[in-house]
Amino acid sequence: MVIEKFSQKVVSSNLINTYVATAFFATVIFFIINANIYTPLEMISGVILVTVAFKGISNMMFSLVVLLVNLDSDEKSLEFEKTTAKINSLLNELQLQKTKLKANINKG
Repeated sequence: MVIEKFSQKVVSSNLINTYVATAFFATVIFFIINANIYTPLEMISGVILVTVAFKGISNMMFSLVVLLVNLDSDEKSLEFEKTTAKINSLLNELQLQKTKLKANINKG
């Protein structure tokens, strides 16, 4: 669950898409500057291959980030929140029982 939240944050930051877009535009600029060396078919295939390669590299980078980031503190804080919620619900239940007991004593 902690890893899912972390990976959602990484994906929603659009860092991976920016990386791939940068590689795409850098490749396009490279081929535009060297247009007299390459044919149009070589340019198109080069741009496609480089973009696919950088998308694969970005997916591997994303996997490594998720794998190598230490999320123990997040897991401990999540466990603390669950325990706190459970204790609060038990305290509320105890307070409700006390109130019912006082109401029964006042009636009788």
